[in-house]
Amino acid sequence: MRHCLLIIDNIDSMSNRTYAILGTGALGGFYGAKLQKAGNDVHFLLHRDYKHVGTRGLIVNSKDGDFNLPKVNAYNDAKNMPKCDVVVVALKTTQNHLLPKMLPTVVKDDGVVLILQNGFGIEEEIAEIVGSDKVMGRLCFLCSNKIAPGHIHHLDYGQIKLGEYALNYNPVGITNRMQLIQEDFEGAGIKIELTEDLKGTRWQKLVWNIPYNGLSVVLKATALQMN
Repeated sequence: MRHCLLIIDNIDSMSNRTYAILGTGALGGFYGAKLQKAGNDVHFLLHRDYKHVGTRGLIVNSKDGDFNLPKVNAYNDAKNMPKCDVVVVALKTTQNHLLPKMLPTVVKDDGVVLILQNGFGIEEEIAEIVGSDKVMGRLCFLCSNKIAPGHIHHLDYGQIKLGEYALNYNPVGITNRMQLIQEDFEGAGIKIELTEDLKGTRWQKLVWNIPYNGLSVVLKATALQMN
């Protein structure tokens, strides 16, 4: 049986895209805060930090410049969030069992889900929930820590590679909606590169992670020190 992927580009008709950040930690919190700072409508899902962020907002210390967001749209339950055009999954993969209940309530019918998690097989899992036409994958190259509730310390890097998911990872090229999301991120000062081959790009990062991640822990050294 042959499958085909229909890329829905309804997103291109929107001038003001709404963003949902599922997982407001060192990664999701950083990118979401940058998007809001640039004027985008962003909604943050939190757990332990919900009350703190709901009353005090987010603080970002960054090599690119520190900033505060005194007021953010904070939620502790996805069912209370509005349906958004772009839903960013920044949870740890150990929490992905929660996504079947979260995603249908927060992603619009013509929206997309952007996955900021490492590993293989994640897109397939999420495609089972929302449909393969709604899924994008992104690889993040970011050094960032959450140092206190609602307080993120961005140390270095920050660029993203973005690609469309397709059944069996067959490359589908650069789509219009990828370019529009790229505009939002670049407008927020986030470097973003579009890739035609999501699977190949994931393998490139994995080949780097396998030798360096373990060694960096054992040797207590940075990648630069190990080179």
